[in-house]
Amino acid sequence: MNLELKRKIPTVQEIRAMYPLSREDRRRKAENDEKISEIFTGKSSRFLLIIGPCSADRADAVVDYCRKLVEVQEKVKDKILIVPRVYTNKPRTTGDGYKGMLHQPNPTGEPNMLKGLIATRRLHIQVLEETGLSTADEMLYPGNQRYLSDVLSYVAVGARSVENQQHRLTASGQDIPVGMKNPTSGDLSVMMNSITAAQHPHTFLYENWEASSKGNPMAHAILRGYVNRHGQSSPNYHYEDLVAVSELYAETELKNPAIVVDTNHANSGKKFYEQPRIAKEVLHSMRHNRDVARIVKGLMIESYLEDGKQGPGECTYGKSITDPCLGWEKTERLILDLAELL
Repeated sequence: MNLELKRKIPTVQEIRAMYPLSREDRRRKAENDEKISEIFTGKSSRFLLIIGPCSADRADAVVDYCRKLVEVQEKVKDKILIVPRVYTNKPRTTGDGYKGMLHQPNPTGEPNMLKGLIATRRLHIQVLEETGLSTADEMLYPGNQRYLSDVLSYVAVGARSVENQQHRLTASGQDIPVGMKNPTSGDLSVMMNSITAAQHPHTFLYENWEASSKGNPMAHAILRGYVNRHGQSSPNYHYEDLVAVSELYAETELKNPAIVVDTNHANSGKKFYEQPRIAKEVLHSMRHNRDVARIVKGLMIESYLEDGKQGPGECTYGKSITDPCLGWEKTERLILDLAELL
């Protein structure tokens, strides 16, 4: 075994004690959680936008971006609810490349997951403190979920993790919406099985404990496109795709049937500039079919301060260093356009 144990990670209680949520932040997060849950349970007709950088690479740019979201949120608050996408850990297809702030709090520095764990918690808290918005992140490591569970208002399980038993069971113990992406193969039965597992109660091993969960009635589907057997990106956001998932839900007894459409990744072929067109097509499908309108709860959009992405050695503030993102000017225009169309 060639593993080297580098440093002991503090317990959840120790990290939370070092960087606690204030009473006011807890209150604001509870209010945000309630607003988001009302969308998934059908009590609210507002449309959900989970929007932000592909990866949260630096705190200052992410917070600046979220401040801009607050301004546009006020303009569309009657129709749209915005949740900042603050993804602090990044799955990599081959395992190589930048793995996010959790691994490298300094993108050009050496990996240090203790510093990264602290940096991620501080960033999520900072966004809440300075904007009043509570955040979304990806569950890359189920064991890390408790370090952020008092801060996050939305969690996504990625396409490469959705078949993993520990991710599914951990999702079943969350009290916030957890989106299950379709796998990279596009097999919708895998996604539906994952939602079923997350909605059911379980007893399982979790961090040296025997744990039990009550099930998560707000576990739901995220459609992110897929890669075919030739390695080509294929979308699954079209009208026929939304109807097909609606029909799959109808064959189950799952609670709160819901779809969130990811407008980037394989749905756009990573052509970030296609996201506005894709978003508007989804809304057109909703207007055409009441069942689709009831089940599509929102969109996931990759957006940052600057268009596109930058390569190694570049240092453009607010420009993605992973997948290309929609810049702020186009993002604001898209949000306002969506509000007019809803």
